[in-house]
Amino acid sequence: MLNRIFKDVQAVLERDPAASNAIEVILCYPGFHAIFLHRISHRLYKKGFVLLARLLANANRFYTDIDIHPAANIGQGIFMDHGMGIVIGETVEIGDYVTIYQGVTLGGTGKETGKRHPTIGNHVMISSGAKILGPFYVGDHSKIGAGAVVLKEVPPHCTVVGIPGRIVRNHSQLPTDALHISQLPDSQHQNHLMQKIALLEKRVEELEKEKMFQYR
Repeated sequence: MLNRIFKDVQAVLERDPAASNAIEVILCYPGFHAIFLHRISHRLYKKGFVLLARLLANANRFYTDIDIHPAANIGQGIFMDHGMGIVIGETVEIGDYVTIYQGVTLGGTGKETGKRHPTIGNHVMISSGAKILGPFYVGDHSKIGAGAVVLKEVPPHCTVVGIPGRIVRNHSQLPTDALHISQLPDSQHQNHLMQKIALLEKRVEELEKEKMFQYR
């Protein structure tokens, strides 16, 4: 557990340019506090001290505003940036070196029993407000866009955006993982509308000129 805590501190220092040193992370980062307390409550839960684990998880939620069920299995090197409003369900499994931003929910749909929550691979980034709901796998090195609602499995090296979430890029098949906003489906639709508006404006100008010519 101590090794995982060290990895969690290191993850913050590597991924947050605002973090200046390890002492600052340990004392001032609620995302780190939430993971630290969860590791204790998870160990208590596994040892059979369920009530004590749940009480510690509730205290964790009150202190950090991050709700993690003590049964959730979380890997090393986790970075919760800001962390406010994160919810992680009972059967969630999170791999190593995952980044989770504020407002993320890793939950269920209310229709499943047993394994009800997602499994997150290694090196995944989940942006603010994203909701991943259901017992499926999110592949390694994938990126979930802000506000996305993901309801089905995500292959490795993919970027998912939108409601419902859809894959807009598979990084393993492209030379670069940079995603320009013009490549998003919603942006393409907007560009098409802007072209239509430009054509309509041009046509209106032509009709106005014809009307002025008739009056003369």
